[in-house]
Amino acid sequence: MEKRDYYEVLGVDKNASSDEIKSAFRRLAKKYHPDVSKEPDAEAKFKEVQEAYAVLSDETKRKQYDQFGHAAFQNGGGNGGAGFGGFDFSGFDYEDIFDNIFGGFGGFGGSGRSRGSRPTKGNDSLVRMKLSFEEAVYGTKKDLDLDVIEECDECDGVGGFNETTCEKCHGSGTITTEQRTILGSFLSKTTCPNCGGKGKTYKRKCTNCNGSGRVKKRKTIEVKVPAGVDNGNRLRLSGKGSAGANGGPNGDLYIEFSVAEHDFYVRDGDDIYLETPITIAEAILGTKKEVPTLFGNVVLTIPEGSESGEKHRIKGKGINNESSHHKGDMYIVLKVVTPKKLTKEQKKIVEMLRDTGLEDSETRKFQQFVSRNN
Repeated sequence: MEKRDYYEVLGVDKNASSDEIKSAFRRLAKKYHPDVSKEPDAEAKFKEVQEAYAVLSDETKRKQYDQFGHAAFQNGGGNGGAGFGGFDFSGFDYEDIFDNIFGGFGGFGGSGRSRGSRPTKGNDSLVRMKLSFEEAVYGTKKDLDLDVIEECDECDGVGGFNETTCEKCHGSGTITTEQRTILGSFLSKTTCPNCGGKGKTYKRKCTNCNGSGRVKKRKTIEVKVPAGVDNGNRLRLSGKGSAGANGGPNGDLYIEFSVAEHDFYVRDGDDIYLETPITIAEAILGTKKEVPTLFGNVVLTIPEGSESGEKHRIKGKGINNESSHHKGDMYIVLKVVTPKKLTKEQKKIVEMLRDTGLEDSETRKFQQFVSRNN
């Protein structure tokens, strides 16, 4: 079979650096590895990519190839002509490359400690906590009951007693197998099924955790809720999640807040809105009105001639947000209340005011518009 140019196989230029060649190999090896690729000719392409990398990643072989091409490795040249199309690369060490590509587990090579023996951070947890409006605004402390996964106290988290080296993998945590095909051979590493990748077994399994090294416990923790949290905000408690494995750190606990609505206050970010009813007389004549804020009552001066919907800002009387270090404002929204029932005397007074305001410029403009529309 006519062999393709090695640079073409990897898709790199002839002046490509060693890092560019390695990067190209990683990408193509991941694409065509027979254990993950669905392409019908994946195995052949994978071996072709392996061969190209074995030559171009070696400075001496690359110089030979640049000078003589494929002939450098055929008819007794170079490595003597075994394997894929004449080049024997079955002994080439791809472990460090496959470890970076596939994480060193699951059957794709790997060096050093197996995944089963590496310190692993525990899982993060998410719980939801309901808060009243006041608890969210002012902050609070609350007890939270939850199930957590912790290291087993009886076996110190290892899962058993009387530790011994795994007989199947001899302590490496992985099993190496060689696959031979008409295209050559390549090595594959899988996690040892006997020890789960730990490289060690125990003569007696811990009955408290059933060999897992971890147990579920019901715990109560005190949560300090900072002032100013809102719906959907999350609080992270470092190290309060599930226990890690093989000496790894605990996961984190995330608390998501659900805040109840208030009967009167309406929240917008760190600002607070309060609709405040006033009488017609107060709107016309103006008044001083006592209004509640998050930090006690204040007296608000309402000018004469006020209308419904007008907003009055009270600076700094909104939410004091501990997380963002921002203090919001409060807005008093006026609502002029129209009375539903009047006495005869009240009606007479209102009748006297019927034509009041007709001289207003806005009123005159509207009346002129009505007249033109006839």
